[in-house]
Amino acid sequence: MAGLMMKIGRIFPIALLCAFLQTCESEVSAQSVYETSVADLQRMLANGEVTSVQLVEQYLARIEAYDRAGPRLNSIVRVNPAARGTAAELDRERAASGPRGPLHGIPVLVKDNYNTTDMPTTGSSVALADFVPNAAATQVEKLVAAGAVVLAKTNLHEYAYGITSVNSLTGQPRNPYDYRRVPGGSSGGAGAAVAASLGAVGMGSDTCGSIRIPSAFNNLVGLRPSKGASSIYGVMPLSHTQDTAGPLARNIDDLAIVLDVVSGYDPSDPATEAVRGMPPTRFRERLGEVSLEGLRFGKLDSYFERADGDTRSVIENALEWLAEQGAAVVSVEIPEVADLIDRSRVIEHEFRGDLDRYLKQFGSERIAGLADIVDLGLYHQAVAGQLTRSRDAERNEEAYQEALATRGELRAAVEQVFEDNELDAIVYPTIGRIPVLIGESQPGNNCSIAANSGLPALSLPAGFSDSGLPVGMELLSGFLEDERLLAIGHAFESGYPRRQAPVVTPELVDGAPPPARIGTLAIDDEDGFGVAGEIRFESSLNLLEWNLQISEDGPLRTQALGLLFGDPSAPVSVNLVGPELLDRPRAMTSGSIFLSPQLRAALEDEPAFIKAFGGTFSPEGAAWPLTFDPGP
Repeated sequence: MAGLMMKIGRIFPIALLCAFLQTCESEVSAQSVYETSVADLQRMLANGEVTSVQLVEQYLARIEAYDRAGPRLNSIVRVNPAARGTAAELDRERAASGPRGPLHGIPVLVKDNYNTTDMPTTGSSVALADFVPNAAATQVEKLVAAGAVVLAKTNLHEYAYGITSVNSLTGQPRNPYDYRRVPGGSSGGAGAAVAASLGAVGMGSDTCGSIRIPSAFNNLVGLRPSKGASSIYGVMPLSHTQDTAGPLARNIDDLAIVLDVVSGYDPSDPATEAVRGMPPTRFRERLGEVSLEGLRFGKLDSYFERADGDTRSVIENALEWLAEQGAAVVSVEIPEVADLIDRSRVIEHEFRGDLDRYLKQFGSERIAGLADIVDLGLYHQAVAGQLTRSRDAERNEEAYQEALATRGELRAAVEQVFEDNELDAIVYPTIGRIPVLIGESQPGNNCSIAANSGLPALSLPAGFSDSGLPVGMELLSGFLEDERLLAIGHAFESGYPRRQAPVVTPELVDGAPPPARIGTLAIDDEDGFGVAGEIRFESSLNLLEWNLQISEDGPLRTQALGLLFGDPSAPVSVNLVGPELLDRPRAMTSGSIFLSPQLRAALEDEPAFIKAFGGTFSPEGAAWPLTFDPGP
C-alpha cells in the first residue's frame, strides 16, 4: 500500500489522496490557521499541505483555548456538530473532482441571526434557544454552494438591537484586544472571533453599524453593502428597509472573495431588484484597478469634531498619509444631516411586524411573535426598552411613509456633496469613541448616514489608540459603487497596513496556548531586607500577577516595592506594594495588572528589576535583577 501511495502521490497531492481513501492522515503535516488568509488556506488545500478536516480541527482547538478558556471571548454560540463530517466530504470531493468554488473546504463563522436548518437560529435570545428554521438564509446557501464549511454560529446583541452585543442566551462577548471591553455590535461575536482567528471569515448583518462597528473595534475590514446588492432572505430582521448582511474579514482580499460569493439578485428578497439583470460581481478582480493618487476624499469635519482624541488623531494620521500619496482630502459637510437622519428612522416602525412575519414564515411553533417574547420576559434587560416600546407601539402609517421619503432626501443630500466636491469617498470615524468597559453604554456611533441612505460604507483599520485599542476609518461611496469602494480600500490597506493580531490569542503551541512565564524571587539582602515568591506573566490573559512575602529583620525602612523594566534610570514600572503593607514586619502581597501595550513590550523585550525605595536605601532605591523563564 505504501509503495502504491508513493507512486500515485507523484500525480495527486498526498493530502487529497488521504482524504479520498480515508487513510494516512498522520502523514499530512497541518499548516497553521493563525492569521491565515482565505487565499493562503486555498493554496495549502490545493497543494495538499493540509486538509479541510485539519483546518476545522485547528479552529476548534483555538475556540476551546480562547473562546471557552483563557480570555474567554464568548464569541461562539455553538459549534456545528456536522463541521468535521462536512469537511471530510469536501476533502473527498476535492480529491475526486476538484474544488466546487472559491471557498471549498474553508471554515466560516455565521452570525446567529442567519437561518441554518441543521442548527438553531436564536438571535442570541433565550426565547429562540431551540428555534430551527424551515429554510436556510440565501447567503448561507450561497456559502455552502461555494464549498464553505459552516463551522459555528456567533454571538450578537440580542435581536441585533444594539452595539455592545449583550444578550440573554450566552451573555456578553469580549473584545480580544482588551477582554474587559465590548467587541462592538451587533455582530460583536463575529468580530471578536475573526480577529482571534477562530474562523477564516465571519458573516454579520448591519442595520445601523452592526458590521462596521465590530470591524472597527476588532481591527477588521467590513462592508455595509448598498441596500439590495445582496440578499437578506432568511436573516432574522430588525428592519427590512435598513437590514443588510455580509462578511467581516482580516483583509480586503478575504472580504472580496466572500462578497463575490454572496452578492447578487435573489427573487426571495425584493430589495435585490436593484441588481437584477446585472452581471456577477467582480470584487476580487477589480481590487487592483484603483490608485490613490488623484482620488478625492471628503473629510466630514463635524464627525471628527465629536470623536475622542485618540480616534481623531489616528484617522487624521491616515488622512495625512493619503495626502502624501497624492490624494486630495477636502473638508465637507452634509447640510441638515442630523435632522435628515432623525426623520428617516424606520426601525421603530418595522421591527415588530418584521419579526412576527419572520417567525411565522420560518416555522416558529413556541414563540409566535414579539408579544410572546415580551409577555414571557424572555430577553436581556438591556433590550427591555426597545422590545417593550416596539410591542406596544401602533404604527403610524403617515409617519412611516414620511420616514421612507426622507431616506430619499438624505441620499440626495449626500449625492449632492459627492457631485459638488467631485469626491470618490466621504471619510469619518466608523465610531467616534474607543470600546467601553463591559457594562457601560457605548457612545460615538456614526452608523446612520449609510444605514438611512442605503449607500455602501466600508470600515478599515486606521491604527491603534495609545491604550492599544483598534480605531476604524469609514469610507462612504455612491449607490452600487461597492466594487470600486473595496478597490479604494485595498489600495489604502496595501500601502498603510494596520492589521495586528490580538496579543491574548496567539498561535497555539502543540495545540495549547503558550504557557505562563514565571519569575521566581528569593532576595535576601545583607541588611536584612528580603522578598520571596513569584511573578507570573500570563500571555493569553495579558496579565502580570504577583504573590510575594516581604520581610525586614531590622528596623522598618522600606516604603515601596516596584517591578521595573529597561533602563533603571528611566524605566517602565509597576508598583507592587506601598507603605500600607510595608508598615508590617512581614507583609504578604498579591495582585495583578492588565498590561498596557508599552508595559507588555517592555516585559517581553527589556531586562527586569525588583526595586525597593525608602528608609535607609539610597534615594534611587536598591535594585535586584529578575529573570523570567524563557517561555515558549
